[in-house]
Amino acid sequence: MARYTGPVCRLCRREGEKLFLKGERCYTDKCAISRRASAPGQHGKGRKKLSEYGLQLRAKQKARRYYGVLEGQFEKYFDMATRKQGMAGENLLKILESRFDNIVYRSGMADSRKEARQLVRHNHFVLNGKKANIPSILLKPGDVIAVAEKSKTLDKIKNIIENNSSRVKPKWLDVDKDNMVSKVVELPNREDIDINIEEHLIVELYSK
Repeated sequence: MARYTGPVCRLCRREGEKLFLKGERCYTDKCAISRRASAPGQHGKGRKKLSEYGLQLRAKQKARRYYGVLEGQFEKYFDMATRKQGMAGENLLKILESRFDNIVYRSGMADSRKEARQLVRHNHFVLNGKKANIPSILLKPGDVIAVAEKSKTLDKIKNIIENNSSRVKPKWLDVDKDNMVSKVVELPNREDIDINIEEHLIVELYSK
């Protein structure tokens, strides 16, 4: 399945809530949810009550769209989550949160996860002092990401970090805005992940 390249605001409208896919725009009155909260399409306003399967599917699709991963990637992460100790749903969210592009976004070095992926692919970041341009790399405690030396003087990078300086940073990350560095202190607990996803529904869907 190819990556979705259409208007991302339609995805938020389909899920009925903000997924923060367009960065700063999501916090303004221009946000599609603020202007038109109904689901996209001709029959968006008249959708019927979801079945049990429908609720499970929507939970999975919301998580996929929130983190911007493909179906195959998501299934791979779920398999990894079920093999780890603990609750599969929470393990899944921890894995998604530990992605390289998500850490860049959570650290305030990108306005959205989509922008974070683009910046990573274009070699604007290093991981543990080495070149790394794969957004799906899973980080672990002790890993350090930093803006590449050649990118620190770019106005685009400096503006992004300055504009996001007031964003609340997760306590499981140690962010040094002045030096453009972020360290993974620990993997997040469920209460540290501020997204409205019912992960148990995802587990039920894949358990069928």
